[in-house]
Amino acid sequence: MSRSFEHARILMYSHDTFGLGHLRRCRTIAHALVEEYRGLNVLIISGATIAGAFDYRARVDFVKIPSVIKLRNGEYTSLERHIDLEDTLTMRRSIIRHTAETFNPDIFIIDKEPMGLSGEVEETLAYLKGRGTRLILGLREVMDSPHLLDAEWKRKDVMHKIARFYDDIWVYGPPDFYDPLVGLDVPQGVRDKLNFVGFLQRNALQMDRAQYQPSGDYILVTTGGGGDGAELVEEVLRAYRHDAGLTHRALIVLGPYMPQGERTKLTQEAAKIPYVEVIEFDSRMEDLVAGAKAVVAMGGYNTYCEILSFDKPALIVPRVQPREEQLIRATRAAELGLINMLLPEESADPARLAAVLKTLPECRPPSSGNPELRLEGLRNIARIVGEELSARELTPPSVA
Repeated sequence: MSRSFEHARILMYSHDTFGLGHLRRCRTIAHALVEEYRGLNVLIISGATIAGAFDYRARVDFVKIPSVIKLRNGEYTSLERHIDLEDTLTMRRSIIRHTAETFNPDIFIIDKEPMGLSGEVEETLAYLKGRGTRLILGLREVMDSPHLLDAEWKRKDVMHKIARFYDDIWVYGPPDFYDPLVGLDVPQGVRDKLNFVGFLQRNALQMDRAQYQPSGDYILVTTGGGGDGAELVEEVLRAYRHDAGLTHRALIVLGPYMPQGERTKLTQEAAKIPYVEVIEFDSRMEDLVAGAKAVVAMGGYNTYCEILSFDKPALIVPRVQPREEQLIRATRAAELGLINMLLPEESADPARLAAVLKTLPECRPPSSGNPELRLEGLRNIARIVGEELSARELTPPSVA
């Protein structure tokens, strides 16, 4: 811990409509900041249905807003089907604004969605900007294919609003990996705010909480939240059934958002294969990655950071629609020799997938492909936050 910032407050927003990536990223940053600075408090606004299933360190807490889920066609709906989507969004906007007014943060960090789900944080951004709060947009190193992101942001006038509201834009990756705004018409004023902080390093948690304790060597198969991960799990099971010589133990984590029917079906299928074990969810995925011999995943941001952090040989089978984020990330990582990649149509061949799984534990780890790669995101974020809070102590912001 470098110093103390008594009564300093950071508010974070994570819309969480599909998967766990946004909440887990915010939680990782929050934990790093309170470990670095005494007296600092972080509050996360989250729409994740299972936000309460995770451990939070002292001085980190969350406010749960009503959940909205993204359907496979990209449309949104309320988790509670009897509540109209617009009514749910109205409640979310109200809770976000009231939380900001009451918590009165020094810094407000928005994860990925510049104006929030359906613009739900725009009013709060305007309010906090008037109070002198530092407004920061945090972007994954890969957002989506340029043509899809450009069309979406132009439709919502996002670039103009980023220029208007935000003081800084953190990119959670190094500049030589990928530019999340490549191919977009980015005003120089917005480009000047970009700060490539680096990938977010993960550490084994080993918190005092009774969860699954694997023993022996295993290949970890994870699909993140699991909402669209059933196909990859089915392909892994098919590869084991196809090749009797595939005897590496596999630990499959289905994910909390996998539909119940698919969870039941896959669990029953896995029970027939002696080398495969299935669990539904573990909030300490960092520990499971750390203990694995190798990882099979779809390649969302958090899983990718864990693969790099614990230096594990990995096979990525990326999702290719409706967003191309995972495909772009996996393609770039494979080019750099960091991971192995199969496209979905390739992993659908059980013989091909089985052959890759057989050799995966002996494949080169990411550090062999790029020994200069460093995960410096949390360290850089802590430094930036410390500089901002120190400056605010010297010159408190005026209240409009």
